[in-house]
Amino acid sequence: MNISILGSTGSIGTQALEVVNDLKGIKDINVKAISGNSNIDLLEKQAREFKPELVAVADICGAKTLKDRLSDTDIKVVGGEEGLIEVATLDSVDTVLASIVGFAGLKPTVKAIESGKNIALANKETLVTAGNIFMDKVKEYGVSLLPVDSEHSAIFQSLQGNSHNKIRRVLLTASGGPFFGKTREELKNVKKENALKHPNWSMGAKITIDSATMMNKGLEIIEAKWLFGVDIDDIEVVVQRESIIHSMVEYEDKSVIAQLSYPSMKHPIQYAFTYPERMPSPDKALSFKDLGKLTFFEADEETFKCLALAKKAGKMGGIMPTILNSANEIAVEAFLRDRISFNEIGDFVEKTLAKYRNIENPTLDDIFETDRMVRGENKI
Repeated sequence: MNISILGSTGSIGTQALEVVNDLKGIKDINVKAISGNSNIDLLEKQAREFKPELVAVADICGAKTLKDRLSDTDIKVVGGEEGLIEVATLDSVDTVLASIVGFAGLKPTVKAIESGKNIALANKETLVTAGNIFMDKVKEYGVSLLPVDSEHSAIFQSLQGNSHNKIRRVLLTASGGPFFGKTREELKNVKKENALKHPNWSMGAKITIDSATMMNKGLEIIEAKWLFGVDIDDIEVVVQRESIIHSMVEYEDKSVIAQLSYPSMKHPIQYAFTYPERMPSPDKALSFKDLGKLTFFEADEETFKCLALAKKAGKMGGIMPTILNSANEIAVEAFLRDRISFNEIGDFVEKTLAKYRNIENPTLDDIFETDRMVRGENKI
């Protein structure tokens, strides 16, 4: 397998490279291209260790710096969005791990599909904003789409061998984040340092904040709708505090099949790289004796209004999920820069959704233009 990694310096990308090393001598995986944003030191380290043909840096100035640093190698360094697309479409690659966070991952991932690459998808925003178009392209170009989000990988694994059986419900699990059980009043003055302390997972800042607001789970509902062809009303969020059950599928006979493991993103990454085979992993084996119990709770959509807003936008469809995503990215960045409070993230998203009319069947151009418009008209 020859892979490109879009977002190799992020949480998923760095763990994916660890998985490549974990599988040495078991499965032959060659890293042909990587891309990152501003962490030039880490990109250089990755390039020297894995010796890809191509490295892209989203930041043009960063690309020039890295090119100088790697001048003693044969590695080609490119920059900007065109550079990311070059990583996504490199001829020698058969599988692209799409792990760029946010809307920025949409265009290179679509280009990867159009160039016939199989997709290991860790960028939920591509399906949130362009699910119908994205899935149509997957079918049109005959490529494989393997989910890397832990929840969607769990659903995918729970569906194996059941393609002819009718799904009754998808049970999407959530940890509840760092503020589980809190009220909006109690969350009024929380700081970003508190929001960034996830109880179970180590993730990038944006995704960690999305987990704290439960927007992440809302986006995952929309993603699951497109990945598995289920209605949003048939997807139920279950708070599973220990993050051991990563999601479940209930069939029409009321049997529920789940995937369980200790919290580790390396598990779904490895499964996407080795599917349909399962191979040895250095992850810790699950001990039910040590666990003792698993707990379950209903999601609080009143306190965590981002979850309810995402479900609403997902049901409306059309351009509304794009507006939801754009507004959320603006608000999360503002919160991380101490410009708004935690509760104002959901308030901002709600107000932004109310400002725009829906486009029922948007084209990719409509989606890109709407994202630009929302970001341009709604500064914080």
